[in-house]
Amino acid sequence: MNFIEELRWRGMIHSMMPGTEEQLAKEMTTAYVGIDPTADSLHIGHLVSIMILRHFQRAGHKPIALIGGATGMIGDPSMKSSERNLLDEATLRHNQECIRKQLTKFLDFGNDAPNAAELVNNYDWMKDYTFLNFIRDIGKHITVNYMMAKDSVKKRLSSDSSEGMSFTEFSYQLIQGYDFLWLYENKNCKLQMGGSDQWGNITTGTELIRRKTGGEAYALVCPLITKADGGKFGKTESGNIWLDARYTSPYKFYQFWLNVSDADAEKYIKIFTFLSKEEIEKLIAEHAKAPHLRILQKKLAQEVTVMVHSEEDYQAAVEASNILFGNATPEVLRKLDEDTLLAVFEGVPQFNVPKSALEGGIKAVDLFTETAAVFPSKGEMRKMVQSGGVSINKNKLNQFDELIDTSYLIDNKYLLVQKGKKNYFLLIAE
Repeated sequence: MNFIEELRWRGMIHSMMPGTEEQLAKEMTTAYVGIDPTADSLHIGHLVSIMILRHFQRAGHKPIALIGGATGMIGDPSMKSSERNLLDEATLRHNQECIRKQLTKFLDFGNDAPNAAELVNNYDWMKDYTFLNFIRDIGKHITVNYMMAKDSVKKRLSSDSSEGMSFTEFSYQLIQGYDFLWLYENKNCKLQMGGSDQWGNITTGTELIRRKTGGEAYALVCPLITKADGGKFGKTESGNIWLDARYTSPYKFYQFWLNVSDADAEKYIKIFTFLSKEEIEKLIAEHAKAPHLRILQKKLAQEVTVMVHSEEDYQAAVEASNILFGNATPEVLRKLDEDTLLAVFEGVPQFNVPKSALEGGIKAVDLFTETAAVFPSKGEMRKMVQSGGVSINKNKLNQFDELIDTSYLIDNKYLLVQKGKKNYFLLIAE
């Protein structure tokens, strides 16, 4: 597999330095991507860099994931309007370990092959480097004029913010440049990859390597992922879409990909899956014939959910999705964990009812008209039950005055009422 050709057809190359392709054709090459360790989980904004590293390893090259422990203590000014909060070492180490576990799903760290993946942390070579030594060894090689010309610096200095830019942040590109130099000298790393907003920082590294060692190093960046409507990729009303199920359930993760637009699905399926060009072209053609079937979105959601979580999580997400839009069974409903249940029925009308009302049993007609206003009147409920249009927990309600007690509750807390095909109500008994 040719790494550059693979990235080209997938739309994953924004810019690369001359000579990069020749270097990769010449020999097995080591490359790295920097990962910000400000949280103990990666989110889908990191996925592009991770996919690039995985393609790189599949092409026979050696990937390095660099956890920015030192740079995480400073904050990267690239395309940001304000400084970020700084982290202590204990938090950084915890975040690093969590990120390492996530990366093992994508990269092969464990074998003895020459291209086995590595994880490094720049804190390890920065923590004992004194300021005087740093500015003597590194600072003298890069001029202030060179650093000021970078877009990330110009953007912050020309912004309306009165805060300006701290020296700490200004020095960021020097420290990232030193990372590249350290990896070049200690790991024979000749290529740095990342998002297009990192171009300035990466090329500072190639320049530092050239000036300090006379050696050649290279840069390759991918486009920043956007949405067709101009919105920011990976951001929802509730925040980031995380790879860790503690923060974003597999159901919500699956739903994110399932609900992207047709234009985005066509772009994302190339970037976020390992399907071949032929498979993707076939899917795009099938989707164009019947867009309402959402063939692209379903395949995209399947591939990414299985890759990040598991086949079982994907199947559970599909089953959960079918509860709202298909003929799911009562057993499927009861299998849902509480987080997924609440995620599935987010936005449906909810009623809080006292659990004590169900303990001795209460007639369904009283529960659904007086205790919780699912129906406006007993007469309307009676008619709908007689026509077979009311279900409790996906079981048809046959008698409008059937006794409902706590044995009906899902997780000893929830009762799902369905009116007709599409109207759901969630009763929460506490």
